[in-house]
Amino acid sequence: MLLLWLWAACWNAAALLCGAAAQYSSDECSWRGSGLSHEPHVRDVEQVYLRCAQGSLTWLYPTGAIIVNLRPNTEPSSGGAAGLHACIKPRADSKGAQLYLEQAGDLRVLLGEREQAQGAVRCFSLAQGTLFVEAVAHTDISRRITAFQYELVPSQGPGAHMYPYLHSGTASCKPCSDEEVLMAVCTSDFAGRGVIQGTVKSSSSSSSSSSWGAADDGHVSAAVSLSRLFHQKSAVFARGGARGRLWRGRVSVPLQCGGGGGGVSPGEGDEYLLTGSVHFGEAWLGCAPRYKDFLARYKAAQEAGINPCQVDMT
Repeated sequence: MLLLWLWAACWNAAALLCGAAAQYSSDECSWRGSGLSHEPHVRDVEQVYLRCAQGSLTWLYPTGAIIVNLRPNTEPSSGGAAGLHACIKPRADSKGAQLYLEQAGDLRVLLGEREQAQGAVRCFSLAQGTLFVEAVAHTDISRRITAFQYELVPSQGPGAHMYPYLHSGTASCKPCSDEEVLMAVCTSDFAGRGVIQGTVKSSSSSSSSSSWGAADDGHVSAAVSLSRLFHQKSAVFARGGARGRLWRGRVSVPLQCGGGGGGVSPGEGDEYLLTGSVHFGEAWLGCAPRYKDFLARYKAAQEAGINPCQVDMT
């Protein structure tokens, strides 16, 4: 712990105390480095700059510490970082270092080695501080690699309340407002018309808790069949069914929301507008009203000239 405080102090006074020893590395989206490049007798802190909405970090044979500066690829004056959270998902074999959040010299544990092995996701507001990664002392570092993916995620917006890692306490299962639904069909990572056929508890669910956002009480994985796919940013839905007329896939829903957010229930036969976000390759359900209700809202907004976008319903 004394070493952590020394490093934190060293960083705060980098220009005076550590300038000669610090190494710097920058990349747009991802970074890969090795602790073997460090002088064994030097306790340096390396700065890494990542300026993408998503990417990864791989630190081979970690020694010393690195500071990971996560920011969107926008001008600082634009305010693009306001309201953004950084979400971290370790690789299953990640070990050799602990992840902290640093703010004004204070260090708080974000992800320990055990939590990394469990694949635990942690999110924090960019306003809360900077990611500080410290190597754990081991006599043999040859088989140790610290690796994780990151995403910059807005904390507000249609369906954001359903992504549990963004929130303290638990995710909210409240239905989306009319305005949120109309925006969700335009801006969500995916949007389609379909049914939820059944849910199972995800095998990746755990009951570990953390002061960082929600306790990970797990989630259910819902099988989804879409008769119409309006758009998707990632290939989370694939063609299937008779003559390839349907789109099939799975979406995750917080466990406390039961069959789904906003009253979505599997097996009833009702069609829903299914929208949501994709995080680390996994689709999460967001706003999901009954399709007939959405259609009525959409047509009313269209007549009033207040639709945020046009959707081809044919």
